[in-house]
Amino acid sequence: MTTTINVGLVGYGFMGKAHSNAYRQAWPFFQPGIKPVMKAICGRDEEAVRAAAATFGWEAYETSWEKLVARPDIEVVDISSPNDTHYEIAMAAAEAGKHILCEKPLANRLAEAEEMLAAVDKAGVKHLVNFNYRWVPAVRLAKKLIDEGALGQVRHWRATYLQDWLVDPDYPLVWRLRQERAGSGALGDIAAHVVDLARFLVGEISEVVGMTDTFIKERPVPASPGERGPVTVDDATAFLARFESGVLGTFEATRLAAGRRNYQYFEINGSRGSLAFNFERMNELEFFSLDDPAYAQGFRTVLVTEDVHDYVSAWWPPGHGLGYEHTFVHAVVDLLNGIARDEMPQPNFHDGVCCQAVLEAVNTSVETRHWVAL
Repeated sequence: MTTTINVGLVGYGFMGKAHSNAYRQAWPFFQPGIKPVMKAICGRDEEAVRAAAATFGWEAYETSWEKLVARPDIEVVDISSPNDTHYEIAMAAAEAGKHILCEKPLANRLAEAEEMLAAVDKAGVKHLVNFNYRWVPAVRLAKKLIDEGALGQVRHWRATYLQDWLVDPDYPLVWRLRQERAGSGALGDIAAHVVDLARFLVGEISEVVGMTDTFIKERPVPASPGERGPVTVDDATAFLARFESGVLGTFEATRLAAGRRNYQYFEINGSRGSLAFNFERMNELEFFSLDDPAYAQGFRTVLVTEDVHDYVSAWWPPGHGLGYEHTFVHAVVDLLNGIARDEMPQPNFHDGVCCQAVLEAVNTSVETRHWVAL
């Protein structure tokens, strides 16, 4: 008999759609140790959340996250709502003994993230933070090559995350542009992803020095024609980092890079080789090795679509490629397997706290114009 677990999802927007698809696909493609049941989705707008439940395949809906968390039939709480809601929902879910999947960043402030980690540890529940790019098979291959020593001693990390959806100065003042809702702008929204990848692939960061800027100071207020309001988050960030291992790192992120749709790029250089990855070509990993014969040296493009690569065997034949949505499926599968096997999945709230510590250190550095140790 298949063991099942009931899921309640908070949020029905962009992330809610991606998470809903992940729960639908996890079982038929992977058959994890426990089968998710899409029990209820939650949102404040009853008409909209009712439609989302029907469209995405949820059995029911709620308009109060408090009611969702309190329901005895809900065993997993998935938090896909705006950043400023993560803390309160996660604390209540932990208190109620629910397993938790939370979108990144874990919280808007490090102190909140630390409280969330303490709460889930006390409750003994499984928890996961959706740094979804960790579940790209090419990123997993990069991790494998580094761990096997293919790069020798790692010396340099450089990462760039560029998007362009805010280039238009008349793009409305959505919640991601308000500090009280989002916590920060490009720093917390997209730089958080490459900070997590840096920790995953290279190790812990020991100190940072950074800068930020906001180029478009005001934007149209939604549903208020003619009114413009202040943008209270950063449009761009750039910072240097030193890792505990001595690796030197550079980070850059903006949502105002015209022509860059989702250009998440990292390069890692070591004493014996290099790796490079660009999410806009997510099924490929560039690899250079000094151990190749001198007459054949050069970056090779590895097409990471073989069944020997992580997660790929559950999907399509070689060369057919995976997409953005598959990273969410892989995250859900790891959470479900963690629950079934009584093992903590990764990245979890501990990783969320570590990432938030880096983001907060960058903010402190911007304010003080000095290096900040973590």
